[in-house]
Amino acid sequence: MANETERMTITRVFDAPRELVWKAWTDPKYVMQWWGPKGFTAPVCKMDFRVGGKYLCCMRMPDGQECWNAGEYHEIVLYEKIVSSMYFSDSEGNKIDPEQLGIEHEVVEGAYDTTLFEDLGDGKTKLTFIGNEPMKDAAESGQLEGWKEILDKVADVVARLVQAA
Repeated sequence: MANETERMTITRVFDAPRELVWKAWTDPKYVMQWWGPKGFTAPVCKMDFRVGGKYLCCMRMPDGQECWNAGEYHEIVLYEKIVSSMYFSDSEGNKIDPEQLGIEHEVVEGAYDTTLFEDLGDGKTKLTFIGNEPMKDAAESGQLEGWKEILDKVADVVARLVQAA
């Protein structure tokens, strides 16, 4: 597995308090608004947000094809850190081989994603997403660009939460 410095790492600063960014990232009704890159929708998202809890989300592509992701939460530090695993699944959350979906994807057992939430003061929050893939592989596979688009969508959700607060 790639070490921490080689892993796909994306940061984004939000003009919002950390609690609102956390809410956008951890509440399934908001996750459904950003799960998947630009043009993708998420008609289903179920989350048992606790250590040992699992999640299941459906990502619908622009052509209507659906791809399911599931995972488990391994560490949660309120408003600071989430460590989770993610894998391709069927609609019941059972792990499937990415090749069944026509996706060339190296599965790294025991690899986790880490999301960090840092309070920058003045109502700003820095989110850092550290994926389980090396940065080079993520860039070549399109995952890096996909995650940037996802964070654009997260920013839209956070902006709406700020307006509503």
